Amino acid sequence: MTGIEDYAIIGDLHTAALVARNGSVDWMCLPNFDSPACFAALLDTPEAGRWLLAPTGAGNCTRRRYRPGTLILETEWDTAEGSVRVTDFMPARDDSVDMVRIVEGLKGSVPMQGELRLRFDYGRIVPWVRRMDHGISAVAGPDAAYLSTPAPLEGRDMRTVSEFTVRAGDRIPFVLRWAHSYKPVPDRTDPEGALASTQAFWEQWIGRNSMAGDYKDAVERSLITLKALTYAPTGGIVAAATTSLPEDPGGSRNWDYRFCWLRDATLTLQSLLACGYKDEAAAWREWLLRAVAGNPADLQIMYGLDGTRRLPEAELPWLAGYEGSRPVRTGNAAAPQLQLDVWGEVLDGLALTRAADPGTTDDSWDIQVALMEYLEGEWDQPDNGLWEMRGPRRKFTHSRVMAWVAADRMVKAVRESGLPGPADRWAALRKTIHHDVMTHGFDEKRNTFVQSYGSTELDASLLLIPRVGFLPHGHPRVAGTVEAIQRELTRDGFVLRYRPEASDDGLPGTEGVFLACSFWLADALVGIGRRDKAVDLFERLLTLRNDVGLLSEEWDPRNKRQLGNTPQAFSHFPLIHCALQLRHGPHHSNTPVRTHEAGQH
Repeated sequence: MTGIEDYAIIGDLHTAALVARNGSVDWMCLPNFDSPACFAALLDTPEAGRWLLAPTGAGNCTRRRYRPGTLILETEWDTAEGSVRVTDFMPARDDSVDMVRIVEGLKGSVPMQGELRLRFDYGRIVPWVRRMDHGISAVAGPDAAYLSTPAPLEGRDMRTVSEFTVRAGDRIPFVLRWAHSYKPVPDRTDPEGALASTQAFWEQWIGRNSMAGDYKDAVERSLITLKALTYAPTGGIVAAATTSLPEDPGGSRNWDYRFCWLRDATLTLQSLLACGYKDEAAAWREWLLRAVAGNPADLQIMYGLDGTRRLPEAELPWLAGYEGSRPVRTGNAAAPQLQLDVWGEVLDGLALTRAADPGTTDDSWDIQVALMEYLEGEWDQPDNGLWEMRGPRRKFTHSRVMAWVAADRMVKAVRESGLPGPADRWAALRKTIHHDVMTHGFDEKRNTFVQSYGSTELDASLLLIPRVGFLPHGHPRVAGTVEAIQRELTRDGFVLRYRPEASDDGLPGTEGVFLACSFWLADALVGIGRRDKAVDLFERLLTLRNDVGLLSEEWDPRNKRQLGNTPQAFSHFPLIHCALQLRHGPHHSNTPVRTHEAGQH
């Protein structure tokens, strides 16, 4: 079985494809991230759809890399007959969706095999295939795909097979285009021209990065990955490109992450603004404002790419799941959960953009006031918490801390930015919440904050207490909490979100260590003056990236493998932030979290 860490991503800022080390495209949704997949071998077998292009009989590649500063993937094999390279990319979207694969002979004469199995609707529908000039068409319902290539194509057992030999100096392109079946056949794409324009696009984009220093390469790959997860028409950023990759292989902790979480807002904005990407930060802020517009009581934790609110969860029983991890899910039932921290995270994110550009008029202030007024009456209610637990609601400490953040940012907006509002009332609320958390969210005997009121359990979200400004890094309760988490909530030095067996999260099974939380620990270690330990942890975390610099959601220390959906924005945001911390030193930063529900986002 191909490991989660064996996949690289390519994309066109509308959707993405995952390419394995053996040259197989095992996942792609068309036309958008959250559309049904036409290649779903990732969650089943090749019969669910894939596109293989590799030397005949070859296994995993000899080496691969992204072209520096781009999302163009180069995969190379050295064989007994010679050497060959396959270059994979998706050019910027126009009227159709293009995936381009160029086979290049490097040395000798290498027999090649191609196998295209298009299966629309997550592997369920086999299209009707016809020959066309320079290739084939494949149509089923609203979907049409067109493969163009000078290589020979042959239909064989519901597959399109290509067998040819590539010699040194040869360049043989394959272009797969998708369009609505009821629209005209799209114009053919010039593969070499598309390659040049795609390279220029990415090089120009990453050239805006202002981050320098020892970790610049890791930061740039994370920035490119976050850009690849951006839905260009709206500015929304999906949590990951996949659904149902397990946190517990063979278990049921399998979730659909192809949506936008409000909890990512501040993390996203911090990372983008710190690296000089003001346009992307502005687009994300506008997405955020459109998504939250409406009744503050109806605020959701996540939305669709365009701000869609209804994300009904369904199961796809015809797919076996990754390593038998069932069910395979689409949609997300956690969307309507009550997670009170989200109000604080939204107001925190908007405060961050206000601080980044203080000369602009805050046209969203009325929305912010409405959100705050709702939270004033609800902050002390039990909720599902940032990890979207499906067990009983409780009074999570992190939720209360983020309610404090909401009040704090609103008070500062009035007193420091001159915006209208009842600052004294919100300041009194801020004080009340702070006292409540310090009284009920702290275990005096163990000198640590706890997951929820009345509990003795730890939670990685407690590492964010100094980061959002609730207490300074130098406070003894912060140091005590960091030490407790290091001591009791780690595995092989990496951090668990919480202990599922003790937290009643409403789900069977367990999970790996959570990569974002491990970066938070490194941040916290910097803050409490343990820089050497922070550097050690951060550099260990960098070794968990795959060969092309990507992180999924979790890591399995026992089996040394990635777990969960990939690539995971929530792992790459904190990588960037931690690199900045290590370069510039600890500083106050507003950075809430996002989640994964008791297993999930």
